[in-house]
Amino acid sequence: MRLLWMAAAVSIATSAPAEELWQGKWIDLTHPFNADTIYWPTAKMFEKEEVFHGHTDGGWFYSANNFSAAEHGGTHIDAPIHFAEGADTVDEVPLNRLIGPGIVIDVSKQSGEDVDYLVMAADVEAFEAENGRLPAGAIVLLNTGRASLYPDRAAYMGTAERGAEAVPKLHFPGLGVGAAKLLVERGISAVGIDTPSIDRGQSKDFAAHVELMKNNIPAFENVADMSALPPTGPTIIALPMKIEGGSGGPLRIVAQLP
Repeated sequence: MRLLWMAAAVSIATSAPAEELWQGKWIDLTHPFNADTIYWPTAKMFEKEEVFHGHTDGGWFYSANNFSAAEHGGTHIDAPIHFAEGADTVDEVPLNRLIGPGIVIDVSKQSGEDVDYLVMAADVEAFEAENGRLPAGAIVLLNTGRASLYPDRAAYMGTAERGAEAVPKLHFPGLGVGAAKLLVERGISAVGIDTPSIDRGQSKDFAAHVELMKNNIPAFENVADMSALPPTGPTIIALPMKIEGGSGGPLRIVAQLP
């Protein structure tokens, strides 16, 4: 009954019939959080501490853990406040920016040829020429093909080193500022990518972050394998941990295929 109620609630947000959401195929786009979870070289890693796991004196089984981590790591959300003063914190991001029609722009070929590839406005325009104009309110996912390398830090990020000295050694694709501006013009709700940052590893100015977030558009980073998603048609549900005043947080992102 509870799952039926949730499906109905999502159908209201996406204008899809509840039975379609209930019957469709669901794809998890979230990497698990564990000791191998990838974080920025300067960020605190994920830690889990066992509190209790076993049978109690009362005779029942009980399990509980403590965990700690940076806001930004693993599959997570960058709230607009992360790069835009006065913008939405993670608990303020409207739900209609986190639930909506999915668009998947595949740049895996380009990224395979250039590890520092920048997704360009021309890539977005080529997608539109084939699939139609991006709808307002879309959640745009950029498939660079890098998810298959996770959680191998050296392969996925360009270096397995930790600390500030590792940052200049980062190599992975990202979103170019020209493409970011075009996505803003299209009125999209959010952007996701299967790399550690919406800006490429060699970015010095984080221009894509700034462009999106000054317009209150959140980003999803370290999104898992998108290869099963078609270019159009999926519904994306991306619900982060609701950290009051947070600049980001762990994210559970899924796609539903009708």
